[in-house]
Amino acid sequence: MEISAAGRLEVRITTADVGKRVSVRRLSEPGAAGEKFTDTVGVLTSWTDGVLLITRKSGECVRVAESALVAGKVVPSAPARRRGPATSYEELARVAARAWRPVESERLGGWELRAAGGFTRRANSVLPLGDPGLPLDEALTAVRRWYGERGLPAYVQTATGAEGTQEPLCAELERRGWVREVTAEVWTGGLAPVADLAEGTGVLLSREADEAWLARYRRKGVSDVALRVLGSGPSVWFATVPGADGQDVSSAPDAPAAIGRCVVDGRWASFAAVEVDPARRRQGLATAVMAALARRALDEGASAAWLQVETDNAAARALYARMGFAVHHAYHHYREPGDAGTL
Repeated sequence: MEISAAGRLEVRITTADVGKRVSVRRLSEPGAAGEKFTDTVGVLTSWTDGVLLITRKSGECVRVAESALVAGKVVPSAPARRRGPATSYEELARVAARAWRPVESERLGGWELRAAGGFTRRANSVLPLGDPGLPLDEALTAVRRWYGERGLPAYVQTATGAEGTQEPLCAELERRGWVREVTAEVWTGGLAPVADLAEGTGVLLSREADEAWLARYRRKGVSDVALRVLGSGPSVWFATVPGADGQDVSSAPDAPAAIGRCVVDGRWASFAAVEVDPARRRQGLATAVMAALARRALDEGASAAWLQVETDNAAARALYARMGFAVHHAYHHYREPGDAGTL
């Protein structure tokens, strides 16, 4: 907190600091147990009618009454990263978009409208990198019309928690009644350490997702559109560990013991769809799959890696942390107000 020369806490932020990363201390709610003060760090996304709206790295929005402020200051927009490759949000967002391409897309200024017959929110949502070239309400109207013409609910993908992310847009969407349905995180790490984790023997690599790979993939009944999305990207690899005795009886008879997908794009390699037969978990198969894919990506010149993990997937988070990955930013999907359909 900001402390004056006289030793007093001071509020050193104003409405002119909207859009900046701040740290504030406020009086706790009356009757609340515990500490007298509550600290909040995040992006100051609005300050109107005596209420501050601060968006934390996780995307959570915290409302703070101006009258409850005890101290506040502007802090660096992006704290120094302790590990993992240096990168901006925009670089990662564009790399991630190329690794999971929609079937059709259209530009709206700096926004990309993406559709793929409803296969995953990522391929059926707006990626807002830049200015749409219209006032926000007009842009959102155009977005809803575009998705409505395709029989799809309108989604906007946003990010929080890194330099250049979209906390103000999140706040504007919530103010207009858009509903946040999914929050996940993008993690980054070095590629070589992953390649060194296991020999990867017994892992088969292919350029296509064959029937055996799809038998393990968690999204059943994959359509031709889904296959196009799965196969999209600059350099795509699919990993398979053949099944064996003891495989999960709920699986298809020819389902592999484990699978994975990797897309190599310049210095980046992405990992996705790493899935293991429940009966074969904790045998190092996920590590073997990622190590084999990492070695192939290294051969193609990549040096850094990224992946996405949901916030409630404790097992995956623990695995990736042991591999040297760390959180870079959080991302969210906002659904248009009044639409009950989901992807």
